[in-house]
Amino acid sequence: MSGLLLDTHALLWSVGDPERLSPAAFDVISEGVVPAYVSAASVWEIAIKRAAGKLRAPEELLEKIVAARFKALGITLEHGVIAGALPLHHRDPFDRMLVAQAQSEGLTLVTNDARMAAYDVGVLW
Repeated sequence: MSGLLLDTHALLWSVGDPERLSPAAFDVISEGVVPAYVSAASVWEIAIKRAAGKLRAPEELLEKIVAARFKALGITLEHGVIAGALPLHHRDPFDRMLVAQAQSEGLTLVTNDARMAAYDVGVLW
């Protein structure tokens, strides 16, 4: 496993409610041996949902990400092309971007969303 990419819920739980993570996800993330990445797509999704009143998330999210030593993963043109070509197993554009990023970067996706396993991507939960 070369690295982890945290799904949006896994990110929120990691920095605010870690007991909601599966034991396997908690162990791998907390050990810190394998780098854990946070996508710009997740931060964007959180900001949109928070502004719409659909999500309660910490105001100091960026500080919590830095404190947890998670690495930032930007969205590239290649990620966009891959996400657009994915089969429609999952219709959420943020989740599709995470799948594309995990595929492109060789990362394991940390998620409890069973629909993600329909894609050619490693999943940890």
